[in-house]
Amino acid sequence: MKRPLVTIDANEAASHIAHHVNEVIAIYPITPASPMGEFADAWAMAGKKNIWGTVPDVIELQSEAGAAGAVHGALQTGALSTTFTASQGLLLMMPNLYKIAGELSPTVIHVSARTVAGHALSIFGDHGDVMAMRMTGVAMLCSNSVQEAMDMALIAHAATLEARIPFIHFFDGFRTSHEVQKIEELTLDDMREMIDDEYVFEHRMRALTPDRPIIRGTAQNPDVFFQAKEASNPFYQKCPDIVQKTMDKFAKLTGRAYKLFDYHGPADAERVIILMGSGAETVHETVDRMNDEGEKVGVIKPRLYRPFNIEAFINALPESVQSIAILDRTKEPGSAGDPLYQDVITAFQENRTEEYRKLQKEPRLVAGRYGLSSKEFTPPMVRAIYEELGKEKPKNHFTIGINDDVTHTSLPYQNGVMPVNGKGKAASSGKAAGKEKSKVFRGLFYGLGADGTVSANKNSIKIIGENTDFFAQGYFVYDSKKSGSMTTSHLRFGPDPIRSAYLIDEADFVACHQFRFVERMDMLKNAGEGATFLLNTQYGPDELWDELPDKVQQQIIDKNIRVFAIDGYKVARDSGMGNRINTVMQVCFFAISDILPKDEAIAAIKDAIQKTYGQKGEKIVKSNFAAVDNSVEHLFELKVPEKVTTSKMMLDPVVGRDIPEFVTDVIGEITAGNGDYLPVSKMPVDGTFPTGTTCYEKRNIAHEIPILDPDVCIQCGKCAMVCPHAVIRIKAFDEKLLEDAPPTFKSMKAKGREWPENTMISIQVSPEDCTACELCVEVCPAKNKEQVGRKALNMDKIEPHLENERENWDFFLKIPEFDRNELKVGTVKGSQYLQPLFEFSGACAGCGETPYVKLITQLYGDRMLIANATGCSSIYGGNLPTTPYSKNEHGLGPTWSNSLFEDNAEFGLGFRLTIDKQAEQAQRLLREVNGAVPEKLKEAILTADQSDEPGIFEQRERVGELKKLLAENGKKDDKTVRQLLSLADYLVHKSVWAFGGDGWAYDIGYGGLDHVLTAGRNVNLLVMDTEVYSNTGGQRSKATPLGSVAKFAAAGKESVKKDLGLLAVSGGSAYVARIAMGANDTQTIRAIMEAEAYPGPSVIIAYSHCIAHGYNMKYGLDQQRLAVESGYWPLFRYNPLLAKEGKNPFSLDSKPPKVAFKDYAYNEMRYLMLSKSHPAVAAQYMKQAQEFVNERWRQYVEMEKMYEPVKQES
Repeated sequence: MKRPLVTIDANEAASHIAHHVNEVIAIYPITPASPMGEFADAWAMAGKKNIWGTVPDVIELQSEAGAAGAVHGALQTGALSTTFTASQGLLLMMPNLYKIAGELSPTVIHVSARTVAGHALSIFGDHGDVMAMRMTGVAMLCSNSVQEAMDMALIAHAATLEARIPFIHFFDGFRTSHEVQKIEELTLDDMREMIDDEYVFEHRMRALTPDRPIIRGTAQNPDVFFQAKEASNPFYQKCPDIVQKTMDKFAKLTGRAYKLFDYHGPADAERVIILMGSGAETVHETVDRMNDEGEKVGVIKPRLYRPFNIEAFINALPESVQSIAILDRTKEPGSAGDPLYQDVITAFQENRTEEYRKLQKEPRLVAGRYGLSSKEFTPPMVRAIYEELGKEKPKNHFTIGINDDVTHTSLPYQNGVMPVNGKGKAASSGKAAGKEKSKVFRGLFYGLGADGTVSANKNSIKIIGENTDFFAQGYFVYDSKKSGSMTTSHLRFGPDPIRSAYLIDEADFVACHQFRFVERMDMLKNAGEGATFLLNTQYGPDELWDELPDKVQQQIIDKNIRVFAIDGYKVARDSGMGNRINTVMQVCFFAISDILPKDEAIAAIKDAIQKTYGQKGEKIVKSNFAAVDNSVEHLFELKVPEKVTTSKMMLDPVVGRDIPEFVTDVIGEITAGNGDYLPVSKMPVDGTFPTGTTCYEKRNIAHEIPILDPDVCIQCGKCAMVCPHAVIRIKAFDEKLLEDAPPTFKSMKAKGREWPENTMISIQVSPEDCTACELCVEVCPAKNKEQVGRKALNMDKIEPHLENERENWDFFLKIPEFDRNELKVGTVKGSQYLQPLFEFSGACAGCGETPYVKLITQLYGDRMLIANATGCSSIYGGNLPTTPYSKNEHGLGPTWSNSLFEDNAEFGLGFRLTIDKQAEQAQRLLREVNGAVPEKLKEAILTADQSDEPGIFEQRERVGELKKLLAENGKKDDKTVRQLLSLADYLVHKSVWAFGGDGWAYDIGYGGLDHVLTAGRNVNLLVMDTEVYSNTGGQRSKATPLGSVAKFAAAGKESVKKDLGLLAVSGGSAYVARIAMGANDTQTIRAIMEAEAYPGPSVIIAYSHCIAHGYNMKYGLDQQRLAVESGYWPLFRYNPLLAKEGKNPFSLDSKPPKVAFKDYAYNEMRYLMLSKSHPAVAAQYMKQAQEFVNERWRQYVEMEKMYEPVKQES
C-alpha cells in the first residue's frame, strides 16, 4: 500500500498517532512538547475522529501533575488516554506514573526529552527527564528520528494494551521534536491493523464502574505489600517479547523493521558504540563512512530501554566486538556510572551466567557522556570515540563535545577544542572526519527572532518536500530569549534519506536576513567553496561592498562566493508587510537556488501563504502576495572585486569602558557565538552570574529610533515610563555639566517649581539598545503645533543619528543621578528621574510586561529581592549570555533567582522568612553587643522609620557606621561581633517580590499564591497578565478571556476569565490591585507603592499586552486603555489597613464603561480569527462576553458600596 509522504516534525508525528488511538487527551504546555498538545487540540476542534469514529476529548489542565491525574482517572474508568510532556513537567507526573504502573494501566506518555533544571534552566534536549522515571515501573521506548517518532508511537500504543505496562515514548527535545523531515505517514488503516480491539475491550472490562463495583488503590500493610509488589513480575518479563512481536507485525505492515536492540554495522565489527536518541543517527551515518574506509565499527541502538532485555541486548552484539563505548545523554552526579552504562555493565555481568552466554571474550567497556542540553554531537566526535576505543587503555567516563580542563574527562576531536589560555583551538584526532554527501543541498539562514525567518523556512521545506522527489530536513537553532535574538535555520535537501542530526558546517547557500549580523558575527565561516550568499541590506549595488567588514570581503574572495542582496525591509513596507521580511527573503531564496523553477516556486509560496494566513484576513494575504511579486525585481547580484577594499573591521561582541574580565572572557565569547568553545574552568560552579551585563551587548536591531524635539517636550516622563527596554532615560542636572557635552546633546530648562535654579533636563535614547517598538512615540502627549502629526518624539532612520546618539548616550551616563531623597517618586514624572535597575532585556519589542518590572526597580531596586516564576519574565530576566538586572553607582541592585514554574510564591515566601529571621537576629545581636557600638546609634537603628526614601537612606548610613565601628573596635574573636557583622545589612528594610505571568498565578502556582496571600508575611506578588502562556507560545490559561483563540483553545475559549483579583480580595488579609499602565499610569504607581508599603502580602495584577494577542505592539497602550474603558479590565485597589481606619478598603479606580467590548476585542487577531473561521460562534461568544463585562462591572460597583464603612449612630 502506498502511503502519503508528509513533511512534518516529530511532535506532529507522535501526536498524529496519539490523537487517532485515544479517547481522552489531557494536556499542559511545556517546551518543547507543547506542539503535540496543540495539534491534538486543533484536530479535535476540526472534528478529526480517531480510529473508532469519535473525536477525542482534549482538555487542558492546570499543571502537568493535573494532566497526569486526569489521565490516571481516565484509565481507571476504562478510557484510552494519553498526554505529552517534558522535563520538569514529566517530574510532576512521576507520582501518578508510580500509581499507573502499579495498577497495570495501559497508556503512552509522549515525551520530547529535555534537560531538567539544576544549576540553571535549559529548554533544550537531553535524557535527564526520562532517566528520572526508571524506578516508576513504566516501559520506555526511544525514537531516534522523525519517522521513528511516528512508528514507535504506534508500536508503543499497540504494545501497552497487550502488556498492560504504561509506556514512556521519548525522543530528543528540539533535535528530533522540532526537526522537520519528509516521512511516510501511517494511515488510519495501519492503526486499526496494529491496535487489537480485544485488548481494548479487556481494558474497558477492568474499569471502575458501579455496574461491577471493585476497589483499587488501597492502603496495604507490611504483611502483604512486598508480595503484592512482586505479583506484577510476569507482566514485566513478558513485555519485551510483546514489544518485539508488535515490531514484527509493524514490519510486515510497513516494511520498516525494528528490534529491541538494533545493530548497524559489519558482522565482524571490533568497536561498537551504544546510545539512544538522535545521536544514534549521527553514529549510523559515521559508521557507514568509516566502514567504507575499511574500518570495523558498529552501533547498537536500544529501542526498548525498559524493561531492559539482557538476552536481546547480548544477541545484538557482534561476536567479534573488542571494545564498547556506552554513551549517555544525561549526567547523574555521584553515581558509579550514568544510566545506560550501568545497565550495560549489569547485562555483561549477567552474561557470565549460562542463561545468556554468547560472547566468549568480554570486551572492554567504557562510559561516555555527550549532548547535554542539545550540545552538538557530530561525525568528528563519533570518529574520536571510535579512535579512543582502538587504544589499549581507552579513557573511561569521558565526555565529548566540550573542553573539560578541570577534571580532564574530555576527548579531543577534529574541529574540536583543546585548552590554550582558556581559548579554543582546532585539535586533530587523526583521520579527517569526512564531508556530507555532495548530492545534499545545504542551506543556512540567519534571522532575527520574530522576523518570520523560521516560519518561512518551514514553509520552504514543505514546498520542496511536496513538490519534488527530494527528501528534506529542517532544523532551527534559537536561544530561549524572546524576539530579537538570532535564529539559524539549517536546511538540507537531497535524493536520499537524511540522517545528519547535527548542524551544517559547510553550506552551499547562506542567507543573512539582518545586515547588522554581518558586522558582529562570522556569517560566512560555514560557507563552502563557491557558495551563494543572500544578504538583506539597505545598501544598494554601488554601496554594499564598501560597507562589508574586511573579514567578510576576504571570505567572499577566498571562497569564491556569489553575493545577492535586497532591501527586504523596504520591499516589505512597500507591500504592506511592515517589518516582516520572511516572504521577501523566501522568494529570493527560490529565485537564486534553482531548487524549483521560479514560477512553480512562486505559485507554491502563494498557496502556502493562503493556507497559513487565510484565517487572519484577506488584507494579510494580499500584503504577502504583493511582497512575493515585488521581491524578484528588487533582488540584485553584487559584483565582487578581486581584492579587499575596506579597512572596516568587525565589531566587538561586547562594548564599553572598564569591562570586567568575566564579561570579556565568558559573556563576550557566548555573545560572539563561541560559547561551545569555553572550557569548564570558565564556568561558575553553581550557576551564579553577575548582574547588569546587557549594557555591554549593544544588539543594534532597530532600523528606526525615537528622536527628541526639546522645543515640543513637556517633560511629563511618560515616554521613559512605558519604554519596555529602559532605552529612554531622563536626568535632571546642573547646567554647568553641559560644558563638556557633545555638540548634538539635547537638553532643556527644567519646568516646575520643585527644581533648583539652573536645573536642566535631558531625555536621551540609547540607540544601540532600542528595539523601535514606538510605544514612546505613541504615548507622547506633546504635539507639534507647527507640523501636523509630529510630537516631541518622532521615529527616524537610525543611520544619520547613530554616531551622534551613541556619543550622547555615553555622555548622558556620566551625568550623576539626581538625589532620590529630593524627588516626588510617587508621580509619573518624579519616578522617571530614578535610575532603572532593569535595562535592555531580551523581551519582545513593545513588551507589555517589562515596563512594570522596570518601574518597580526604579522605586525599590536598591533593596530588592526577586523570586521569578519560569516564563517570559524569567527568560528576559535571567537568560544567558547577558542579564538586565543592574546595579547603581553604590553597587546596590536587585538580586534575582528562579526556582520553578509551580512554586514561585512559596519561593518568594522563603526569601521573606529568611530576611525576617536574619533581621530579628541582627536586632538581638545589636542589643547584646557591648562596648563597640554607642547606645545612641543602637537606639537609632532599632527604632528607625524606613517607610520612605529618606528613611531608607538614613538607615543605610547608620548601618554603614555600625559596620565600620564593629570592624574597628570589635574583638576579632568575639562571636557576637562576627555574627552581627554578617547580618548587619538586614537592619535595612528589604523589599521581597515574586514576579510571574498568568500561567503561574492563575494555574500551576495558584495554590501556592493563595497560601502566601493568607500567610501574613510581607511578600509582594506581581502578576503580569498576558492572558496566555506567552513563553511556551500562547497557550490558554484560566486568565484567557471568553471567545479568544489561543493554542489549546483553537475553537475559542468557552469560559470566562478567572477573576484572580476577586479571589484575592475575598481572603480579606492581602493588599490587592488591578492595574493597567496604558490606561492609568498614576494609579499604577500608587498601587505599586501601596502594595510595597503594606505590612503583609500583596498581589498586583497588571494588564500586559503581548504579541500573542495578534496586533502591532505599538498600539499596546491603546489596547490597555480600551480594555479599561470597555469595562473588561476594571482598575481597583483593596487595602485592608483602610478598614481598620474606618475607611472603605475597596477603591474602584475605573469610570463606568463607555465603549463596547467588541470595540476593544476586535482590534486583536485572537478575537478576530474566530469571526473569520466561525462567525456564528464568535458572535455568540461576543454577546456572552459583553454580558459578562456588564455583570462584573455591576458586581464591582456593589462591592465598593458593600465595603463602605457603616456609620455608627451616636
